[in-house]
Amino acid sequence: MALPALAVSPASGQLTGQGMDGFYRDGRRVLSRCELLVAGEEPLAVQGRLTGTARARFVGTIRATGERGPDPELHVERLRSADGTERITFHSSAARPVRLPVEIRLGTDLAELGSVAAGLPGPALRAVVHGSRLCWSGPGVHAVVTATPRPADMLASAGLLRWDLHLPPGARHTIELRAGLEHDKSGPSGAPDNHRGPATARIPGPRTGPAVPRPRGDRPPRPWSAARLECDDHRAETLMAGSLDDLHGLVMRDPAAPADLYVAGGFPWRCGLAPVEALWAARMLLPLGTRLAAGTLRALARTQQAAPGPDFGRIPGPLRDAGPHAPPSCTGVEATLLFPAVLAEARRWGLPERETERLLPAAERCLRWLRRVTEPPGGGPGGYVPDPAPGGPYRCETQAHAHRAALLGADLLDAFGAPGAAELRDRADDLRTRFRRDFWLEDGAGGRPAALLTADGRPVPHLASTTAALLDTGLLGGGVLAPGLLDAAQIGQLARLLGNPAMDSGWGLRGLGAKESGYSPFGHRSGAVRVHETAIAAAGLAAAGHERTADALTRGVLDAAESFGYRLPEMYAGEQRTGDGAPVPHPAACRPAAVAAAGAVYILVALAGLRPDVPAGTVSVQPPGTAPLGALQFTGLSVAEEPFAVRVSRLGMGVVETAADGLQLGR
Repeated sequence: MALPALAVSPASGQLTGQGMDGFYRDGRRVLSRCELLVAGEEPLAVQGRLTGTARARFVGTIRATGERGPDPELHVERLRSADGTERITFHSSAARPVRLPVEIRLGTDLAELGSVAAGLPGPALRAVVHGSRLCWSGPGVHAVVTATPRPADMLASAGLLRWDLHLPPGARHTIELRAGLEHDKSGPSGAPDNHRGPATARIPGPRTGPAVPRPRGDRPPRPWSAARLECDDHRAETLMAGSLDDLHGLVMRDPAAPADLYVAGGFPWRCGLAPVEALWAARMLLPLGTRLAAGTLRALARTQQAAPGPDFGRIPGPLRDAGPHAPPSCTGVEATLLFPAVLAEARRWGLPERETERLLPAAERCLRWLRRVTEPPGGGPGGYVPDPAPGGPYRCETQAHAHRAALLGADLLDAFGAPGAAELRDRADDLRTRFRRDFWLEDGAGGRPAALLTADGRPVPHLASTTAALLDTGLLGGGVLAPGLLDAAQIGQLARLLGNPAMDSGWGLRGLGAKESGYSPFGHRSGAVRVHETAIAAAGLAAAGHERTADALTRGVLDAAESFGYRLPEMYAGEQRTGDGAPVPHPAACRPAAVAAAGAVYILVALAGLRPDVPAGTVSVQPPGTAPLGALQFTGLSVAEEPFAVRVSRLGMGVVETAADGLQLGR
């Protein structure tokens, strides 16, 4: 994957036209079929693997006439890139010349990615020959394939290319295919942003001229530092490197300002800008620099509602399933509340004051929206934030996001002398008092937070992984974590609940407790494990001093990653772990997924316990004393836009080895 280009195939490397097989570009299937035959037979597939997020290698053997013994004398190597390039190399170790009749069968439907993912491909199109190219045409778009060297025969009706190769002893021969997409009218590349409306807030961006086709292979750079982990548990090193590689495959340019980069939500369902996933990924990667956060915030600020009315200041976002006990929630609500928090924390990590100030008006609009929706008649019982409709319900995690937005937003306003900070802190204090009264449900087992309040203020008591948001309070000045909605005793009880096997599957937190009504191990929000929520819980528990529970969650995610080849999916089944078991994939999960890959980085970097305050010139290092993965060393992190390295011993002692000039070690 190298968005907006990607390729999907089984381990054989053959694109058969079945399922999601194909090369894709800009959300279209450029090729659905690319089958290699040698002397009328498919090579015997012996290996297929990723060599990077944007590249794959497939190896097959070929049985030649007259071959003796079990050892193959001929093999074929296919090197495939996401951009639509494939190099097919035939290798001979035979002691005699070999003749190879080679055929490649091509085809496409030019279907939209979303339709293919939903099982609704289009009809196969008929190819035509244009010079040395095979072409397929659909409304306003054309798929084109070229081959080097030029084939001896091109049969358009069958989409067939033929060569008659002659390999001398020990020789090799390469055929290169290039598949591309051409539009009748040029337009901006990249996935469409379906959330943009006529009333959008504009912020300055680089000037752009008429859209021009992007050169092949023009991948956006990695908008983060070249971070590296060395750890006693070497699996952690592999997971971090692989997750960053996956994230690079999801990096996209904002068509409105190509210098601004963000990560798409994931393949196959969210290959464009998904506001919440983009913000969470940017926030979780702040220890690797602020460039991704800045680009993501600028891109989302352009989508923000700017027309006067009830949605003024809100960032649009689609609905998402919320499980069996509640209607769908709105990702736009979460994104709007997350925006000022990400900006405030990015400043603590080193986002320059000039760039922060440029984004401040958009954050202020988010905070104005927060004030409005919590005031009568829009606000719910006690002034809680409704999600998704003005009539509720009032979700536990939404109130946690609102509380963090108010505190970190106030911090941001104070830093730039803007009005409203005192009011936001008062609202946060009041919300904290009321939440502990209305949302905490006492019982004989020590109590639990309600998942939500209904429109009439009735608590719904089921236990879900979304309660992890209560542990994620945000970073204030001086490396201090903001207060949360729960007191210390309630946090301790929540830690016990999350560490119980009903919630901790052994591979991570279930979306819904196994003892709750409506539980399903494959439920999107009713039992499946979601990596980024587990990462948030582990980091929050460690920061609150509940290190044993945090350690178990961290090790569970690392063990799951090993089973998934260190490419964690968005979610997987919440079945209970057994001694000889493995996590079960979810058939509808994105993989790669931005929040899963970023969550893997986040849960690992959290082991260093970094809390910077660049405006104050300090950084504190507070790793968990339990050192769950043994000794570790991070190099290539970024604090104050300068390289940062930290080492943590097996005893949980942290030592800063590289830091920006003038950055002092805080408490």
